[in-house]
Amino acid sequence: MQIEEVTSMSPYMDQLANLLVQVVNDDASIGFLPPLDHEQALSYWKTVLSPDVILLIAKQNGEIAGSVQVALCTKQNGRHRAEICKLMTAPSFRRQGVARALMQKAIERVKQEGRSLLVLDTREGDPSNLLYASLGFHEAGRIPGYAESADGKLDATVFYFRCLTKGET
Repeated sequence: MQIEEVTSMSPYMDQLANLLVQVVNDDASIGFLPPLDHEQALSYWKTVLSPDVILLIAKQNGEIAGSVQVALCTKQNGRHRAEICKLMTAPSFRRQGVARALMQKAIERVKQEGRSLLVLDTREGDPSNLLYASLGFHEAGRIPGYAESADGKLDATVFYFRCLTKGET
């Protein structure tokens, strides 16, 4: 598996749109509700890259297996922090270390950017909660009724943080 940083969307648009459609339609809580179609996904990806967003993809045999975004805070009082956004693994690549590899590379990139705090949130009860805890993230709190699911239920979200220091691996 290769982890790459995307600096131009052109070569990846269709694969990233397919990835987003797959994970949303498989009930991932990443800001969209199913059914999501290819055109909606393409529209989303056209807006992602900016100077304050790092987009990483995992590729296996030329196919995008997953992606993650790191949003670098640009506020004067927040230039020490970044946020993990939309960690996705294609259903056919789950349980193969894709999300872990993406997160490890994201943490490395955040450190390279000189950031000392990394935050994220995820739906309560999702398998990602175990991943984040295993990567050294600490639960900061929960908000009930935070995001709507496909069935109309309002689910809680769990906020996590990880302090990054120079000596940390």
